[in-house]
Amino acid sequence: MKLLAPSILSADFWRLGEQIQACVEGGADLIHFDVMDGHFVPNITFGPVLLESIKKHCPLPLDAHLMIERPERYIPDFVKAGADMVSVHVENSPHLHRTLELIKSLGAKAGVVLNPGTPLSALEEALHYADFVLLMSVNPGFGGQKFIERSLERLRRLRALVDSVKPQILIEVDGGVKEHNLLEVARAGADILVVGSGIFSAEDIKGQTRRLKELLTSSEAL
Repeated sequence: MKLLAPSILSADFWRLGEQIQACVEGGADLIHFDVMDGHFVPNITFGPVLLESIKKHCPLPLDAHLMIERPERYIPDFVKAGADMVSVHVENSPHLHRTLELIKSLGAKAGVVLNPGTPLSALEEALHYADFVLLMSVNPGFGGQKFIERSLERLRRLRALVDSVKPQILIEVDGGVKEHNLLEVARAGADILVVGSGIFSAEDIKGQTRRLKELLTSSEAL
């Protein structure tokens, strides 16, 4: 089953609760949090306090993508706050096995993230310990970027690699995914599709979420 994950990085924070509820009612499968510290990536977003607040009211799983230096310091805080999935970058986690095992020991799903310029071979060994892989299809740090077209070929190769090592791993894709390329990304091998501005820039967020989810459901029948 293909899963739709709205990214609140593109939401209107004045209306955040209302917009998340619209995604829930529209059929989203989980909510994606892009956590940035201004060091690993050139932007600052939010931390576990916001996630904890949303967890109290949102029935969907919460997916925390940690774009921060030394993420292992904050993983317990995010899991305690309610993160059901936590992912860390291979480029920023020298003790990747230990970090993935920490996430799982706390009861969350453990993910490993790959930037566009990092070869797929960098995560081959980590696949044995991860529950999911997040493939970045833009350079991380800002929302609203254009999808890097070469990401489709990388996604197909990653799908083949995952299937040969640990087929139960889910592949998540984040960056520039919108209505016009959603199905192409899904068919190339993505299980979880993160959509930010492609949902939150719509006047009818609930309706747009439902439309994208229906497209993903139809893709499974093709």
